[in-house]
Amino acid sequence: MNTRITARELFEQQKDKLGLRWVAGQEGGKRELEAGHTQSRRPSLCGYLNIIYPNKVQILGTEELGWLDSLDSRQRWETIQKMIHMRPLALVVSKNQPVPEDLREAAEETQTPLWSSPKRGHELLNHLSYHLARTLAPRVTLHGVFMEIYSIGVLITGEAGSGKSELALELLTRGHRLVADDAPEFTQIAPDVLDGTCPELLQDLLEVRGLGVLNVRDMLGDTAVKRNKYLRLIVHLTRPMSEPAAHGYERLTGDSGTRHVLDLDVPLITLPVMPGRNLAVLTEVATRLHILRTKGIDPAAMFIARHSSMLERSSP
Repeated sequence: MNTRITARELFEQQKDKLGLRWVAGQEGGKRELEAGHTQSRRPSLCGYLNIIYPNKVQILGTEELGWLDSLDSRQRWETIQKMIHMRPLALVVSKNQPVPEDLREAAEETQTPLWSSPKRGHELLNHLSYHLARTLAPRVTLHGVFMEIYSIGVLITGEAGSGKSELALELLTRGHRLVADDAPEFTQIAPDVLDGTCPELLQDLLEVRGLGVLNVRDMLGDTAVKRNKYLRLIVHLTRPMSEPAAHGYERLTGDSGTRHVLDLDVPLITLPVMPGRNLAVLTEVATRLHILRTKGIDPAAMFIARHSSMLERSSP
């Protein structure tokens, strides 16, 4: 999914939190920053003034403006031209310092957004870096029901009609929580973290065949829904027709593997859907089993080791 943000959107999203004031370059509000813009170069999304490797959002603090004042007129003009030439998304002056007139004029002429904030430089850096990194992080939409089960994020997937929504409804009645139905969005906010959220259109809703669309919050209360959760496990439902006969080793370890989502391999457990099986209990047990495995406890490996030890003791 292609992600981008304009200078106007960034200003509107952060103006209250950071007290931003638009000083010059109003016409540059449509400037865009896309995910991956900085991958081929060394600049970061946000940082202090850097002429060699310009950031996409340049922060001008007391030291930076003091350094500009120490330059002679020609060097100062060349430095401002270099800064503007790299087409930053915006320039931000910290601590409501007086904006130099030549910088204001250059920003106005080139339609470069120039903002001022009462916050200190490190506060601007922290807020803007986090916000931009999260906004432009890789993201993908997956088909399934995303839930919180025993405090971890579990995505229930399967073919249409496999019973995902009915399973989610039973899990809700057992005290677990819904994050998103049908189209949860996952964002890679860290090298090993996928954060799952619900699109605004589908917030609090669960569609069950025969019943239609249900509002989980209205039916079960606020504690039945969760705003977001990290994806830790995928439970995949398969129809009996497509389920191959299990081999002996698979009978011990279960049908487990991984699914590649963005840059991560997410643990996956496959459950066959057959008459008489309690999928809610099986899903809860699969989640508990995953939690044990993350702690280094594997019942199948323990049984195999115990069996091998017994064979060694019984051999002559």
